[in-house]
Amino acid sequence: MDKVSTNAAEAVADIPDGASLAVGGFGLSGIPDVLIQALHAQGATGLKVVSNNCGVDGRGLGVLLADGRIARVTGSYVGENKEFARQYLSGELEVELVPQGTLAERLRSGGAGIPAFYTPAGVGTQVARGGLPWRYAAGGDMVAVASPSKETRDFAGRPHVLEHGITTAYALVRAWRGDRHGNLVFRRSAANFNPLAAMAGRITVAEVEELVEPGELSPDEVHLPGIFVQRIVALTPVQAADKHIEKRTVRI
Repeated sequence: MDKVSTNAAEAVADIPDGASLAVGGFGLSGIPDVLIQALHAQGATGLKVVSNNCGVDGRGLGVLLADGRIARVTGSYVGENKEFARQYLSGELEVELVPQGTLAERLRSGGAGIPAFYTPAGVGTQVARGGLPWRYAAGGDMVAVASPSKETRDFAGRPHVLEHGITTAYALVRAWRGDRHGNLVFRRSAANFNPLAAMAGRITVAEVEELVEPGELSPDEVHLPGIFVQRIVALTPVQAADKHIEKRTVRI
């Protein structure tokens, strides 16, 4: 089955207001920037995003955030985006913070059909006890919505917290190489969260830096089989080369 879309705009055209969306990438590494830009142009709002982080000011998911298109974020790291902090603390944005490893496993479990699992991460903290501010009231002076307490259970004498798998209506990911059947290969740190986000989405859209024909990818090198991918967008060389980092450092 040929899953290649004509362009990014076509691939995200049916994402409605209020949709849940898993988005791959780690920092700005491996983010599906072309698809995010297309979704921004498409106009969907009220989005419920699951991603390790929410981009930076003016890049990645930060573009959607700056225009008020995101209503809720489930993530593990939010430290590079001042607008994110402003919206959260003023009550404009709902935020569920999740330990990074737990978030990864919640996405993987959702994609694998596992409804819930136990983990020691978060035991003895507000992650388990509840009370983390998910949303502040307007003005930020009161907590409007707080996280609930979670079930705990002992295994081999050690307490564990029950966490639920995550599935979303859509997923946006970026891959290094992919074929027309949706088989994907990720490169280096771009493999963080992209395969997991792709598994969690019921309709997964992947932008690929290099599109190849079926059979050109060895089964041994495929990181994510095409069963998890519904749409492919082939990037131009210029789009594939347009990559950014959060902080540039120089070492002598």
